[in-house]
Amino acid sequence: MNLAIDQGNSSTKLGFFDKGKLIATYKLFFLDQQKLNELSKRHPPDKIIVSSVTQETKIIEQFFSTAKNQFIIFDHNTPLPFINQYQTPETLGKDRLAAIAGAQTHYPGSTLLVIDAGTAITFDLVVGNTFKGGNISPGLQMRFTALHTQTKQLPKVEPGQSEFWGTTTEEAIRSGVQNGIIMEVDSYIDKTREQYPDVKTIITGGDADFFVTYAKNIIFVHPNLVLHGLNRILEYNA
Repeated sequence: MNLAIDQGNSSTKLGFFDKGKLIATYKLFFLDQQKLNELSKRHPPDKIIVSSVTQETKIIEQFFSTAKNQFIIFDHNTPLPFINQYQTPETLGKDRLAAIAGAQTHYPGSTLLVIDAGTAITFDLVVGNTFKGGNISPGLQMRFTALHTQTKQLPKVEPGQSEFWGTTTEEAIRSGVQNGIIMEVDSYIDKTREQYPDVKTIITGGDADFFVTYAKNIIFVHPNLVLHGLNRILEYNA
C-alpha cells in the first residue's frame, strides 16, 4: 500500500494506492495526527510520499517518524521518472512535476500537453520521456479577482453561463474572462498540434470541468493526476 499526500495552501489531498490502483482519496481542510492515525489504520501504508507547497510537513513527518515505512519528502532533488529540461528545477512547482508523471502513467511514451487549471493555469509539454518546458497563466478566479481589486469601479463576478457579448458590465466581465481563457486553452492546443500532430491534451485541477465544457478541442480529464504522479515518483524511488 502506498500513500501519496498533496498538501496545498487550503487543503490536503491523500491518495491510497494498492498495487498501482488508486483505491481511496480524501480531501482534508485540517490535518492532524488523529486523522492520519484514523486513515492509516484504515489503509496501512508501506511507502509514503509528501508534496507540500507550504513546506509545513512537521505533523506528517512526526506521525510517520517511528513507523518502519519508506518516507519521501518530494523536492527538486528527488529523482524523477522522466528527463527534465527545465533550466531552474528548484523553482519548478512540484505539482507540475507530479502532474507530468501522472500523465505519463496514463499515456506512456506519448506527446502530452498537461494543463493544470487551479489558482494559476499551467501548460506543460512532454515529448516521449522528456519534459520540454511550460508556461504559467492566471487562473479563472485570479482573473475575476484582479479585475475587481485592481480597479475602482468593476464588481467581483463569479463564473457562470454567459453570452459571447456582454450587455451589462457584469456580463462583459464574465464573458471576457471566461472566453479569454477558453480561447487561450484552445490556442495552446492548436499551436502544440502544429508541431506535434499526435499530442494528447490532459487536464486536471479545480477548474478542469469548466474548460472541458466549453473548449472546442478534445481534452482528457484526470482529477487525481497529481496523486497518480506522486505515486509513480514514489515507486520510481523505491
